[in-house]
Formats: sequence, C-alpha cells, structure tokens
Amino acid sequence: MTAYGMARAAAVLALCLGLAWFGLNTGSNPVEPGERDSSDSTYLDANTLFEDAQYDRAAELYAKALAQKADHLPALRGLANAHLQLRRLGPALAAIDRAVALEPDFGGNYAIRGIIHDHMGAHPKAIADYEKALALDPGLADGMSWLDRLLHNVQQRPATVADRLAYLKVQLSLPEDKRVLRRPELDDKQRPYER
Repeated sequence: MTAYGMARAAAVLALCLGLAWFGLNTGSNPVEPGERDSSDSTYLDANTLFEDAQYDRAAELYAKALAQKADHLPALRGLANAHLQLRRLGPALAAIDRAVALEPDFGGNYAIRGIIHDHMGAHPKAIADYEKALALDPGLADGMSWLDRLLHNVQQRPATVADRLAYLKVQLSLPEDKRVLRRPELDDKQRPYER
C-alpha cells in the first residue's frame, strides 16, 4: 500500500472511531440536551477539568453544581471521584454516601464507595460494596472497553471491580503477615467509575 493509501485508511479509521465515540458518549450522557440547566453546565465544565487532572478546580465546580441542584447525582459522583483523586477520603465518602442514599439501585455508586473504602483500608466494607456493585450491574466486571481505552490513551487494561474483589478475597484468606492489601503503583491506576 502506498503512503497516500495508508494515510487515507488512517483518516477513515480516525473518522469512524470519532463517530463511534461521539455516538457512545452522546447516547450515555446523563443529562439530555433539552433538559439542561445551569447545574448541568457547571457539571460538564467540572468533568472537563477532571479529565484534565485539575481535581481541585473540578471539585469546586462539582460542589457549585450541587449548590445549584442538591440532588445532581452525576455531580455527587464526580465530587466523590475528585476528592478520591486528591486523597480526601472523608469528603469522598460523604459525597458517595449521599449518592447511594439518593440512588440505591445504581451499581456504580457502590463501585466508587468500594474504591474509597479500599483506599481507607476498610477492606471488608470494600468487599461488600464491590459485591453489591456487581450484583446490581454485572457489566462492571467488564471494565473499560477497548474504545474507551483508545480514546483515553490507556495502554493496559486497568483492574476492574471484579478483579479487585477477587484479589481482596484471596489476600484476606491468607495469614495476616502474608497479606498484601495495597499496591500503590497499581491501585493508583484504577480509573474512577463514570456513568
């Protein structure tokens, strides 16, 4: 194949992937465009900051979205994830506990809370939350799709809720002096759950 042919094929592939990404992300948007209010705009701005790893500023905007609409569930999850990234575990837990109270049948809330409990060293609570998350949404065991990994430039498949649950169960079955419950170099790569 010529260089022109390869460049054309790459452009077609990029266009197809871009359209697929757009279709997936607009279809799963938690806020319908016709139903947006100021809290939704603030939430979307916070998400942009979160994706750019500006967690302090993202947390401020998630909190602002919640001041505009106290039961904005995506903003609660975003706030919990921003606090988690900043290692503010108490505020992260408070935010996700509010989300669980408002939406107790959504598995992603339990996945986030499990991650927070895991980081706090409350491993039995983390296990209970991971089990609840998987019972409510078995799809969480699949983790990131190959397309999301491509779009977010994630080279290796991150551990899933199911992977971490299995790992914790094995480790907690070992004698205490043999357990390895934290591996910061791997744990820090775990991606927050998004709807």
